[in-house]
Amino acid sequence: MRVAIIGAGRQGNRRAKAVQECGDEVALVVDTVPALLEQFASTYGCAVSTDWKEAVKDNGIDAIIICTPNDTHAEISIAALRANKHVLCEKPIARNPDEAWGMVEAVRSSKAVLKCGFNLRYHPAIAEAKKLADSGKLGKLIFIRCRYGNTGRPDFNKDWRVNLGISGGGELMDQGLHAMDLFRWFGGEINEATGYTATLGWDIKPAEDNAFALFRAVAGHICSLHTSWSEWRNIFSFEVFGSEGYAKVEGLGGSYGYEKLITGKKDLTNPFSESVTEFKEEDRSWREEWKEFIAAAKGKRTPLGSAYDGWAAIKLAYAVYDSSRSGKSVKLEFKGE
Repeated sequence: MRVAIIGAGRQGNRRAKAVQECGDEVALVVDTVPALLEQFASTYGCAVSTDWKEAVKDNGIDAIIICTPNDTHAEISIAALRANKHVLCEKPIARNPDEAWGMVEAVRSSKAVLKCGFNLRYHPAIAEAKKLADSGKLGKLIFIRCRYGNTGRPDFNKDWRVNLGISGGGELMDQGLHAMDLFRWFGGEINEATGYTATLGWDIKPAEDNAFALFRAVAGHICSLHTSWSEWRNIFSFEVFGSEGYAKVEGLGGSYGYEKLITGKKDLTNPFSESVTEFKEEDRSWREEWKEFIAAAKGKRTPLGSAYDGWAAIKLAYAVYDSSRSGKSVKLEFKGE
C-alpha cells in the first residue's frame, strides 16, 4: 500500500510509524504547517503537500489516513471514497450523525473501504476480554461499566476540541466515543440512552468536560459511562460483568498506567480469587489496527470498526446530548449495516 497521511501532528506520526512497521509506504503527507511538514518528511522520507485534494487526485495513492480536526473528516473521506481510495479516518468520523451517515452511503457506492479509528479494540487486554465475553465464559452479560478521562492540558480552553463548530461535541465525542464503541462491540446494539453532560472543570461552555450516561442494550444489560476532561489523573477502567464471572481492563499504558486484565469467576462458596495479567510492552494498538485495515482493503470486506460503527457511536453520543437537554430517556433505532 502507498499511503497518504493528512495531518502531520502527533496522531499522524503514530499512524505513519504503524504503516512503516507493517511494511507499507508513507508516500505523501499533507498539512498546512510548514514546520510539521518538514519534520514529517524528514522522518518518513515522503513527499509533501499543503492541499489534501492532491492525495485524492494522485493515482499512485492506495489509501488515505485522515488525522485532521473533525470538521474536515466527512468532506475528505467522501472525496477519497469517490476516487476509490481506502480510508482510515480518526474518530469521530464526523461532527454529527447526518454527516456520518453521508460517509456510510459513500462507502456503499465505492469500491473502497472506510475504517473508523477505534484503536482501543486492539489493546491486548481489551482484545482478551472480548474473547472471554465471546466464548461464553463470563455467562450472560449483566452490565458493562467504563470510566475514561484525562487532565486536559495548559490552555485547554483554546484547543480546537472545545469548539463545537469544529468538533461537534466535547469530551463525550472525544474519549467517550471509544467507550460507546466498546459497549456496542461487546454487548450488541443499544436501544435506549439516558445521560447528563456538564461543564464543571474548564471554562469551555457550551462544550462539556464531563458526561454521565446509562445505556440499555437490546439484549437487556446496562452500560454505564463517566468520561471526563477534569480527571486530574488519567484513568481508563473498563469492566464487563456476566452471570458467571467478570473481566476488567485497567490502564492503557503510558500516563494511564500499565495495562492490566483482571478476571474472576462467580463462586459464592469459596474464598475470593482473581487472575491479573499485566501488559508492559509499548502500545501496539496502532499497528494491529493498521493490519486489520489492510486485510479488509485487500479482502474487499467491511473492516472491524466500520463507517457504520463510527456513525452508530456518534448516534449514541447525540442521544445522550438530547437526554441531557430534555431530562428524558431517548429511544434509539438503528438502520442496520
